[in-house]
Amino acid sequence: MPTRRLVLKTGLATVAMPSVLRAQQLGGQITLMSYSGIFQDNYMKTVVEPFMAANPGVKVNYAPGGTSAQMVGTIRAQKADPQVDVTIMDVTTSTIGNIEGLFDKLTPAEFPVLDELLPEARAAGGEYGPAVTFDNLVLVYDAALSPPLTKLADLWRPDLKGQIALAAPPNIQGLALTAMVEKMEGGDHRKSIDAAMKKLRELAPSVNTFEPNPDGYSLILNGVVKVATGWNARSQIYGDQSNGKLVSLLPPEGSVFQINTINLSAGSKNRAAAAAFVKHALSRQAQKAFTERMFYAPANGKAEIDPKAAARTAASPDNRAKMIGVDWNDILKVRDQWNNRWRREVIAQAGR
Repeated sequence: MPTRRLVLKTGLATVAMPSVLRAQQLGGQITLMSYSGIFQDNYMKTVVEPFMAANPGVKVNYAPGGTSAQMVGTIRAQKADPQVDVTIMDVTTSTIGNIEGLFDKLTPAEFPVLDELLPEARAAGGEYGPAVTFDNLVLVYDAALSPPLTKLADLWRPDLKGQIALAAPPNIQGLALTAMVEKMEGGDHRKSIDAAMKKLRELAPSVNTFEPNPDGYSLILNGVVKVATGWNARSQIYGDQSNGKLVSLLPPEGSVFQINTINLSAGSKNRAAAAAFVKHALSRQAQKAFTERMFYAPANGKAEIDPKAAARTAASPDNRAKMIGVDWNDILKVRDQWNNRWRREVIAQAGR
């Protein structure tokens, strides 16, 4: 007859077995799709590679997806046979994917890390994938520019004629700039963008290009223009890499958050591993590592970020105070209208 000690051991082993099996079964491959270039390089180092080291049975294939619009198009085309498991993209396009049923809802029961996120990070995706990073629009300029830029209104300086690169809508930079200029002019983008359109129409003749290729940072570093719109995280990296030739300015008139969400594909063929990766990407350690590497503000409110790194992100108290409240789900509803107004009222004035 088995002893009481043996019975207890057997019982405990039976209780522990499901979690052991779950750990052993976490394997196979998943595909993460997101931005290419320096985002990919830094995300691999700080988030993907540590995840694979902790889960040696899982291989994460990183698929550069182009723009967010291109990414959601890829997911849409694969809806019947998903090849991508996790996607990181801008919230304005992930919302479209949520509406179309391309992504799964995430619950705190399955993803306890959701309870560690900032309220605005949870709100960004609703019941679906939450924010994984925050960025903000900045002005970037050549350090040799004299006098340097000090405010958004400096874009209208006569000496900058032909020296400006703006990313116009449908690029999200153009949408963010619209809200910023409307506020600069004393308006509220939620009510009207008439003031912004009038002011941007005045700026159009000074714009060298409304489609910076490959991007505004490169055009400045290559001497094509002196000023461009850009994102803070990338401008910080490029500023460091160029030994300070590229400078960024968070305008005192205010800026706008750009939000990337992390999304779990509906019908993922390796959902367990994909869900584990999402949890890891939102964790304190992954958020800390990526923020300190590339200066995206973290979505996890409990991530302990080095103060020097935090000061270079939108997460610092001073920078957060400059953010204009923009609900990107509301912007999505008027995006086509804004795009059309830019084409008719702003871009049509270029070169005049």
